[in-house]
Amino acid sequence: MKPRDLPAFPLLQFYATAPYGCSYLPGRVARSQVATPTHLIDAATYAELVRVGFRRSGVFSYRPHCDACRECLPARVVVDDFRSNRTQRRALAHGTELVIAERPLVFREEHYALYQRYQCARHQGGGMDQDSRDQYAHFLLQSHVDSRLIEFRQQDRLRIVSIVDVLDDGLSSVYTFYDPDVPGASFGSYAILWQINRCRELAVPYLYLGYWIKDSRKMAYKANYRPLEVFRDGLWQRL
Repeated sequence: MKPRDLPAFPLLQFYATAPYGCSYLPGRVARSQVATPTHLIDAATYAELVRVGFRRSGVFSYRPHCDACRECLPARVVVDDFRSNRTQRRALAHGTELVIAERPLVFREEHYALYQRYQCARHQGGGMDQDSRDQYAHFLLQSHVDSRLIEFRQQDRLRIVSIVDVLDDGLSSVYTFYDPDVPGASFGSYAILWQINRCRELAVPYLYLGYWIKDSRKMAYKANYRPLEVFRDGLWQRL
């Protein structure tokens, strides 16, 4: 299957998965469109795929391809126009003690332990709270593109881990997990705000945030980072 909206990828093939239960909207059935072969999707090709709504899980690039639903909308923050609100400024203030460092994209038991704690606290019963070490590594530590692992520590205590991909027009936020046991820390918000600021330092225009789903509690928060653009009907449009 070769979609009409992907004329720039003559070497890639695209297929639709079998239906599966939607992780975000109860009672819905989802499908994904996957780009193959994975070894041909380098950083430049992946950046082009992101611009038409794809993102990745490990080495697999995909986008929603549901039969009767169009609720998952690719989303990106317009960095130059973003202005933090009062809540976001508080999150930035809470993060002033964090020490930030880039680390190699390799397995660390400390990271995996934090990932498990985060999943059990924030996404219990969603399946990822049962991820083995191998599943964790396949999800976050395998990449054919320019990926970075960023640690955030507070007095040497690991608080946040973010995986981001470097694109030619921005950063793509792959996944962030954080310490769920610090009341009022707003670590998730801080990580996004740090990524926005990092885009400014790199002089790139967008932070890609994956999919925005208005009616999903897990995904609706992305609308707080405005101006937000969503990819709808083949065009990026402001929300």
